[in-house]
Amino acid sequence: MVGRPAPGWIGAAHLDNTTALTWADFYGRRRIAPYVRQLRDRGDLDADGAAVFDRVVDRLPRLTGPAEPPARVHGDLWGGNVLWCADGEARLIDPAAHGGHRETDLAMLRLFGATELDTVHAAYQEVAPFAAGWRRRIPLHQLHPLLVHAVLFRGSYLETALTSARIYL
Repeated sequence: MVGRPAPGWIGAAHLDNTTALTWADFYGRRRIAPYVRQLRDRGDLDADGAAVFDRVVDRLPRLTGPAEPPARVHGDLWGGNVLWCADGEARLIDPAAHGGHRETDLAMLRLFGATELDTVHAAYQEVAPFAAGWRRRIPLHQLHPLLVHAVLFRGSYLETALTSARIYL
């Protein structure tokens, strides 16, 4: 099962953590659709834009790469939630932890300009090598944080999310 039994928050946005049988179903129903619906209801997203995300959600089972078991993910892993300490070790703060796809945190680190990405990726490869095609899936995993930011802050986040989603049509 992907998710966790308790609801959560990502910033001021509600985060539905209801479990699902697959990551594709969880990501589509719990991480993309609710924020697309909010943007549509508020008038920030028109029907054509919403249809782009709907088509990506429909294609998720084919887009997500090889099946793998859920991983415990941080859930809000951007550079500001990684503290690099004097001992050279990283400490993670402010999690929105749940069972999810292991590529998600790494994609979010890339989205919001984390430092030491080469170090993080090398360590990750050593412990749990990436599945083939992971680089092509980075924008897919970035859809959720982009949509959350569009809901919370507006700005250019929605257009960036649309551009990323169109890659997969």
